[in-house]
Amino acid sequence: MTTHSVDGEPPLLFPVRDGFPVNPGASTTAEDTSARPLRVVSAPRARTGWQAGYRARLRLTDATVIGATLVMAYGLQLALDAASRWSTTGLMLHTGAVVLLAIVWLAALATNGAYDVRFFGRGMSEYQRVLDATWKSFSVIVLLAWITAYSEARTLLLVAAPLGMIGLVASRYGWRQHLLRQRRRGEGGLTIVLAIGGREQAARLIRLLNGSPEQEFVVVGVCVPTSGVRPGEKVNGVPVLGDLDRVGQTAHAVGAGAVAVCSSHEVTADVVRRLGWELERYGVDLMLTAELADVAVPRITVSPAPGMSLLHVDTPRFEGPKFSVKQVMDWGLTALLTILAAPVLLFITLAVALTSRGPVFYLSHRVGRGGRIFPMVKFRTMYVGADRDVVSLTAANDAAGPLFKMRADPRVTRVGRVLRRYSLDELPQLFNVLCGHMSLVGPRPPLPHEVAAYEERMRRRLLVKPGMTGLWQVTGRSDLSWEESVRLDVYYAENWTPFLDLLILAQTARAVVSARGAY
Repeated sequence: MTTHSVDGEPPLLFPVRDGFPVNPGASTTAEDTSARPLRVVSAPRARTGWQAGYRARLRLTDATVIGATLVMAYGLQLALDAASRWSTTGLMLHTGAVVLLAIVWLAALATNGAYDVRFFGRGMSEYQRVLDATWKSFSVIVLLAWITAYSEARTLLLVAAPLGMIGLVASRYGWRQHLLRQRRRGEGGLTIVLAIGGREQAARLIRLLNGSPEQEFVVVGVCVPTSGVRPGEKVNGVPVLGDLDRVGQTAHAVGAGAVAVCSSHEVTADVVRRLGWELERYGVDLMLTAELADVAVPRITVSPAPGMSLLHVDTPRFEGPKFSVKQVMDWGLTALLTILAAPVLLFITLAVALTSRGPVFYLSHRVGRGGRIFPMVKFRTMYVGADRDVVSLTAANDAAGPLFKMRADPRVTRVGRVLRRYSLDELPQLFNVLCGHMSLVGPRPPLPHEVAAYEERMRRRLLVKPGMTGLWQVTGRSDLSWEESVRLDVYYAENWTPFLDLLILAQTARAVVSARGAY
């Protein structure tokens, strides 16, 4: 067990084991924390140390990617055109255009919130802001090129734009993975949180925030609204440090970067207002929890009203222009993937045909959008007649709910075991996507007997087409519990966006290569 420090900062008050602060003993009370000398600062170092360094690394990486991309586009433009065509004035103009684009691009990233600490290491907003900034930058160049008749801008658009977007997103993804590894090892990237509110609500917050080693926020103390705190009292293993009288001092004493206010009838609007004033003196952020389970951020907007702010949650829609875009993406990407995968499909076809008796493909009737049955095609990975042996193997089922899965299924052939490990048996589903039965990304395609056991909540996953991959694929595949698999499918159905699809496709490649949870 070691004490925890962030980016060279002094150790926090609590030791850390497995990336989480270990709760102090029963002697830690609100009186103990208030007895320590406190120093009022503009921003606690425990909160800003890692974030400032992380932001600096992002800025440097973005500048490097943009510079390299524009240099490549610049060199390509010179190589495509005869050197004699370029006069000294022309070279200066072209160089000036490249420098201008670099400045506009970097400025767009900064003004578009690409370095906002609220998006570091979580959610998709960080990637979305990078893509928005890139789009806006090149829109400015297109407008200027049209006004000035600058024809050489076409290379910047055709080369720099796609390479730059890929490079920026890839570098952000790389830094995010580094940050998550730091959190898993307890080496940094954490924001210490003090929870405020009722014991029951605080317990739920602690369970959600402290339940994952990759989570940024870690609750290390609780302040409850009632007086008479009992010495040694804990909520979900986290000590109660006092009541609401000295929240600011307590937050500063434990090195908290934020105070999370949970719902409680005793925490009124006036209490929250005064709490914000108090935390301002210590540079501690104030966060209000909202009980909106499985609602993605893009669906939430804040609507002003007299004396209050209203959270507006958009109603999920399962048709319209957004799904037309999804259909076009499915057809275009699937056609390209089918062409690229043709040699692999041919090789697997021969391998299955030559190593076991029976048909090459296996047809499984699945339930699609709206409850319609369709034949899903896969490469055969078991011996013929394996379906009839399910009853005798029921006792060895490793899956939960109505699913049937075995880690060491005796019905799987030697070639089938390799195909399943790397999900190659699912490649023929590309033809299901082309036929309109499935989507590249979506909920897991269920069997009819599974759907027959669905509750009302589970049936919402049938509002969209099933997918070759999905959140269940990139999150844990067969290692997921039945409840978690259903939750992810319903979340996807209600919160789908084109960018989410692209992100899932990118993460699918890593999940397939690692073979984690595949059997």
